[in-house]
Amino acid sequence: MNTLTLEVTSLADGLAAFQSAWSSGGADDGARIGFASPELLWKVLTAKRWELLRTMTGQGPLALREIARRVERDVKAVHADVHALIDAGIIQRGADGRFEFPYDAVHVDFMLKAA
Repeated sequence: MNTLTLEVTSLADGLAAFQSAWSSGGADDGARIGFASPELLWKVLTAKRWELLRTMTGQGPLALREIARRVERDVKAVHADVHALIDAGIIQRGADGRFEFPYDAVHVDFMLKAA
């Protein structure tokens, strides 16, 4: 299964994980995108954007209007959300202009600790 892991991690921990993967010959541990805080993660991954990911999972490249039709939302609003997900590295845009979420699953990983 091709899984994307969204995690809350410090820059130092993210760099250490990269260095470990690099030195082990790039063993495939799946794609990972790190966020500096849970608040930033949830700012990027809103409920509407989560719905877009759920709708796009396993569907291959889709035109913006098709995505909007499938989630029954306005094209302009979907456009803004898709571009926020592109900026975060979660969605890709192909040369043909269509958008793709190239994963079969999403795993969100963070720990809440006492203050």
